[in-house]
Amino acid sequence: MTTHDERPHLLILGANGRLGLAAAQAFAARGWQVTAALRGTPAPGLPAGVRICRAALQDSDALARAAHGARWVLHAVNPPYTRWAQELPPLADAGIRVAQRLQARLLLPGNVYNYGSAMPSRLLPDTPQQPDTRKGRLRVALEERLQAAAAEGLVQTTVLRAGDFFGCGSGTWFDQAIVKSLAVGRLVYPGPLDRPHAWAYLPDLARACVALAERPPAACAPFERFHFPGHTLTGAGLLDGIAQAAAAIGQQPARPWRRSTLPWPLIRAGGWLVPMWRELAEMRYLWERPHALDGQALEAAVGPLPQTGIGEALRTTLRQLDTVRRAPTAAAAA
Repeated sequence: MTTHDERPHLLILGANGRLGLAAAQAFAARGWQVTAALRGTPAPGLPAGVRICRAALQDSDALARAAHGARWVLHAVNPPYTRWAQELPPLADAGIRVAQRLQARLLLPGNVYNYGSAMPSRLLPDTPQQPDTRKGRLRVALEERLQAAAAEGLVQTTVLRAGDFFGCGSGTWFDQAIVKSLAVGRLVYPGPLDRPHAWAYLPDLARACVALAERPPAACAPFERFHFPGHTLTGAGLLDGIAQAAAAIGQQPARPWRRSTLPWPLIRAGGWLVPMWRELAEMRYLWERPHALDGQALEAAVGPLPQTGIGEALRTTLRQLDTVRRAPTAAAAA
């Protein structure tokens, strides 16, 4: 049997976030040591045996001591949506410093912002990146910086790009808009119902992270990009799947389903006063431009990809969200 110190070791920055939690569960299930850097109380579901580190992200010395021997650093930290310009670069700097101190490989979750509003319908790792939004330009600049750092031998990086998250907690388009009013039979989709859109079920994405990290070091390029295909669904396909999942787990509303979209003209106009609305309006094109992520390069690197069936993924997600929704009431009654 291997000892605790002999197991591979992962440091998760932002372990209380959705991807951080899913990754902690997936890596722990594979027998990895996991050090979770987080603020506040650990999220429910964090596996027993995970080491907790409450050092500030900027304190690379303390983080490196807590995760001594870590081979990989998952940068699962994301700033508030309205503060990307101010906070994304320094947060990335902090992650890079920690990885350098540990002499570990940085694992960076990527998104499709890099490709801009003229992106093709099928996105490959080498698809030209032509951002035309502030957030897209920030993401491209970050990846270019990491690629240059890898070429200089400063830090090695793996970028794993995915679509919109769902599953493993709340705080995404899925729960904050699409199924927010599910209990009263209303589903809200942000774009036209006939456009394919890329989604990533977080437990599957986390298992793909494990598969990448378990490759022999010689198989890893100094800087590499992969795409996680996840599920590509039209708006109509997603809403149909949600309705079927809700019926299967007893969340069918008393009234017939109603489907609507967001009041985009109002959101755009209100962006002058509400910063979040301004940020959302800038990224509206993601719901209008059909896109899917090509996972052939990822599959060639790690073998068959984890993919939970969309029905099971939606049922599990709705159950989890219902548990979260009921938790405050249950706590108050205790």
